[in-house]
Amino acid sequence: MRIVGKLAQTAAAAWILNVWFVRFGKDTGYRGGAATNMEEEFAEYGMSRNAMYAVGAAKVGLASAMLIGHRVPRLVRPASIGLAGFMLGALGMHAKVNDPIKRFVPAASVLALSATSALLHEPR
Repeated sequence: MRIVGKLAQTAAAAWILNVWFVRFGKDTGYRGGAATNMEEEFAEYGMSRNAMYAVGAAKVGLASAMLIGHRVPRLVRPASIGLAGFMLGALGMHAKVNDPIKRFVPAASVLALSATSALLHEPR
């Protein structure tokens, strides 16, 4: 089970870093409402540009902590729980704008990976 937790830890972190650094300005088909990039998506949710950058910094920080957690295990569980919390918020935002189920899939996937990481983490 330890390997499953580590795979979930790595996958959740990589997914978040991909979204915020590679896909930030792109239309992915999973953006909320009618948004075609991250800034439009946050506007769809009624959130400011500053809120977008704050959320992004927090998510990137948590994802980074999850990766650093391979060397510093005490970081894994709190970072995984924090990221899971943000993913619950993301699901709430998709619900707020009445998105189709397809658009919930990425957030639900990262939530599942983060929760798996937190639950299966075995501190050394």
